[in-house]
Amino acid sequence: MTCRRLVLPVLCLLLAVLGTAGQAQAVGYRYWSFWDRNSTADTAKTADTWVYATQGPSTARPSDGDVQGFRFSVSEDSKDSAKPRGAADFATICAKTPAREGSKRVGLVLDFGTTADAPSGSTPPRPRTACARVDDDATTADALAAVAKPLRYDTNALLCAIAGYPATGCGEPVAADRPKASKSPGEEAESNSADGDDNGGPSLGLLTGIAAIAALGAAAVWQARRRRD
Repeated sequence: MTCRRLVLPVLCLLLAVLGTAGQAQAVGYRYWSFWDRNSTADTAKTADTWVYATQGPSTARPSDGDVQGFRFSVSEDSKDSAKPRGAADFATICAKTPAREGSKRVGLVLDFGTTADAPSGSTPPRPRTACARVDDDATTADALAAVAKPLRYDTNALLCAIAGYPATGCGEPVAADRPKASKSPGEEAESNSADGDDNGGPSLGLLTGIAAIAALGAAAVWQARRRRD
């Protein structure tokens, strides 16, 4: 009886930990993320960085000379999202689009992601840039519609497809064991060997905890038998 009283709680705890192991793996989502390009010119160097947009494309109103980007990828949230790849210099993107009174020019970087990002059976187009000339009060969505039709939105105004890609789906969850989207050059994700294996299995911390619980259970059994004897 003593043995059972000691062992059963330990076994229950062990089963509880194992049962939640799969739930600990976060689920990602496949969607188009929206970015602003911040440029700070200096005589010594020029620093260009992508910043996750704080507004949606339907409300953001870029100025003449702004560069904005869209990236299709699988990620958990904005902190995990892959940034657009490729050149993002306004002078280069809009070199063949002269300024015109009463309108503005917006440079767009369209990154359709990698094969790992793509829905099953889909092949992502190559990344490209476009210069949209739109009215002064136009939104980013207007600029996108001018150069990258057809666009597709869901009933909640979430951007689902640019230039018809992808053909189906919109922000759908993706299994946690799916490989993550490739990062932009210079921003490779840190090694996750300390957080878990590559196939979404239990993390190192979880395995350590299970081992500790198992050792505790063995010690309880040994002590109970010793008292009984």
